[in-house]
Amino acid sequence: MKKALVHFPTPHGGVAQSDFPGDVALDIVDDHMPGPGRVFPRERISDVEILFCDYPPQNIDEMTSLRWIQIGSVGFNMLQGLGLAERGIQVTNARGVFDVPIAEWNIAMMIQLLRSGREMYRNQEQGKWDRSPRFQRELRGSTLGIWGYGGIARETARLAKAMGLKVFVMTRRGISPRDETFVVEGTGDAEGILPDRIFCSGEEREFLSGLDFLLLALPLSPATEGLIGERELGMLPSSAFVLNPARGPIIVEEALINALNEKRIAGAALDTHYHYPMPPEHPLWRMQNVIMTPHISGSSGSPHFLARVWEIFAGNVSRYVSGRALLNEVAKTDLVELDGG
Repeated sequence: MKKALVHFPTPHGGVAQSDFPGDVALDIVDDHMPGPGRVFPRERISDVEILFCDYPPQNIDEMTSLRWIQIGSVGFNMLQGLGLAERGIQVTNARGVFDVPIAEWNIAMMIQLLRSGREMYRNQEQGKWDRSPRFQRELRGSTLGIWGYGGIARETARLAKAMGLKVFVMTRRGISPRDETFVVEGTGDAEGILPDRIFCSGEEREFLSGLDFLLLALPLSPATEGLIGERELGMLPSSAFVLNPARGPIIVEEALINALNEKRIAGAALDTHYHYPMPPEHPLWRMQNVIMTPHISGSSGSPHFLARVWEIFAGNVSRYVSGRALLNEVAKTDLVELDGG
């Protein structure tokens, strides 16, 4: 019998042991307390082979039978310094649970930016009747450029293509099919066949110069921090809009503010920021060509979040006991790098 310790909230309606293979026993922590620092009695965790958590227990070294950790987030920095790769422990994350809501945010923001939604709402509040052509533009026929092509980008591409947009993609290594990654049924682009054009490193000017929208869909890392600066923003047409649901610091803050103030780009929609929370005096709040949302394009507040994370875990338990590859496995090289290796 394999023992699984679950230190993660259960979805509405709870979880039944019968939903899992008979040779896996779930030990669900009823008094779930989010955040790091939880310590469990040694006798409760020493024989645990599977751990499902937000954060690992403080005394994870006492989990001498541990072989696999499922975390309830996409990021895995909370595992830093634990030497999991050295111990041969597999890690899987929650990649894919936010693809749908963030992709829908992307489409919604493109429509709002193109049709000057903020100005229309101000007109409504002032009782102002204005039927200007700028409120009647169409998204169809526009060119969306996506920097990165993970799950969020692939679902955005699917929606965009259905709406008649051209999709350009910039990646470091090109596009390949995605295997062993969680996706909501009927979404995404698993085979990587939707983009109209694919650009690689060194082709930034050719990629950016033909866009109506630039969407950032890549993680924050030392390689991507400050990726978009004065140079890259200057390659965009002045009519282009920038969308950032990824991470704020991927765009150089001063360069973005200057480009918006000087109308070198048409506007931006920002769901990730440079400060949390963004201070009320920050100039981006007051820019008429900017839409700001408080990091809600995809978050654990989604009504589908828990169900999807548990779907990943349940599916992975079945895969684990049958010896198949796990969904969303974090590469061993990433775990080594996390520990400074």
